[in-house]
Amino acid sequence: MRLQDKVAIITGGASGIGRGMAHAMAKEGAKIVIVDVNEEKGRATEQELNELSQGKFIKGDITDRAVIKHIVEETVSTFGRLDIMVNNAHVSKQMPFVDTTDDVLALSFNTGFYPTYYFMQECYPHLKATKGKVINFASGAGLNGMLNQASYAAAKEAIRGLTRVVANEWGPDGINVNLISPIAYTPGVENWKQHFPAEYEATVNKIPLRKMGDPEQDIGRVAVFLASSDSDYMTGQTLMVDGGSIMLR
Repeated sequence: MRLQDKVAIITGGASGIGRGMAHAMAKEGAKIVIVDVNEEKGRATEQELNELSQGKFIKGDITDRAVIKHIVEETVSTFGRLDIMVNNAHVSKQMPFVDTTDDVLALSFNTGFYPTYYFMQECYPHLKATKGKVINFASGAGLNGMLNQASYAAAKEAIRGLTRVVANEWGPDGINVNLISPIAYTPGVENWKQHFPAEYEATVNKIPLRKMGDPEQDIGRVAVFLASSDSDYMTGQTLMVDGGSIMLR
């Protein structure tokens, strides 16, 4: 129970990697607030978490800073503290760079970069009080310059840059700020596999460990590590939880 009585906010927590992290942390004793726009899946995940520890679903549009402020305040009001902030949610569209419009770029930054930026600012006094943890998300799309991912890659690399700055600034406060860059078998990937099985197999065969990660067992367990005292001497790092697809030097 490495996260006993710790309190975490996880954005995009109703499905996929977010849900996997929520389950992994709840099994270690954490109280979880999941934030999502999908109420049906959010309520279902809340019920699952309450069978493991304590869970709370908040439906919210995190492109709105006032909503983010409310989410942080409601979390602290409900559970009395905040120890872990996980900025997982992100929406983007794939297309060639020359076709990328201002609206497409804005979608990626408004759902990924700016919520990460806003949540960290709103959470800061609470994380300072608990010497807490921030887990942000990077992507191989940004690290490798993946085709048709201009808006997503740009936002993810902006998050990486911001994370390193905040890690330096908040280190004296005892707050750890790190990143996960994952590959995982999510509902979206499952849908892609059903429609494009050959492309899916080709992608998996390029992964050194020859499999997609499990949202809970692979990504979630690394998130537990970063949220726990086991990672107290790490900050500003990008952890590649991708089966060896990208080996940083």
